[in-house]
Amino acid sequence: MMAERRNGDRVVFERGFAAHMMGIDGTWRRGCIMEDVSEVGAKLTVEGSVEGLNLKEFFLLLSSTGLAYRRCELSWVNGDQIGVTFLKQVDKKKRGGRRMQAADG
Repeated sequence: MMAERRNGDRVVFERGFAAHMMGIDGTWRRGCIMEDVSEVGAKLTVEGSVEGLNLKEFFLLLSSTGLAYRRCELSWVNGDQIGVTFLKQVDKKKRGGRRMQAADG
């Protein structure tokens, strides 16, 4: 059995939560079941093979419309299950706005 490496509390779904994985460039998509989730990552059971997919960085789509999603990177693989780490978003608008003000002032 694999030792727990995740920091923080996690929520375990009794039946799993249906979701999709999608490549950053949109060239591939796979169904998956989110088995558990924490603030920093999740454990997914992937439908079909992950062989040949670029899993370094991808989106985890949590809604059918794609409005709820997280940007992820692969942490580990164990058969059809993978662990993912959620990547933080950088607010480019705020950073760009500060630079503009400094340049104008």
